[in-house]
Amino acid sequence: MEIKPIKNEVDYQAALKEIELLFDAALDTPEGDRLEVLTTLVEAYEEKHYDIPIPDPIEAILYHMESRGLTRRDLEPYIGSRARVSEVLNRKRPLTMEMIRNLHKWLSIPAEVLIQPYPTLRDAA
Repeated sequence: MEIKPIKNEVDYQAALKEIELLFDAALDTPEGDRLEVLTTLVEAYEEKHYDIPIPDPIEAILYHMESRGLTRRDLEPYIGSRARVSEVLNRKRPLTMEMIRNLHKWLSIPAEVLIQPYPTLRDAA
């Protein structure tokens, strides 16, 4: 198994192609081990060379809801009334510090995501 470091974009693209070929490899097989090593190398290369922006706070909340099967009603203890949840998610009202604290503490959404500025309909007016 000859695997070399990913040093440039050509190496990176080649590793991605090989990962695609090995994607269905079974665990604890030579192919599965190769897939695991290549994936680790690609992740390290991407972390160093590709800046992944922090998501918009509302997009992060919506993603969190979708990935955990939460409804708007589930957010009421952290944001407020049903109307308040709707206003926040529809960008009619910004998050308050209290909402940010609650979402961070109880739903584990990173505070650095929630505190950043984001567009609301108030900004458009």
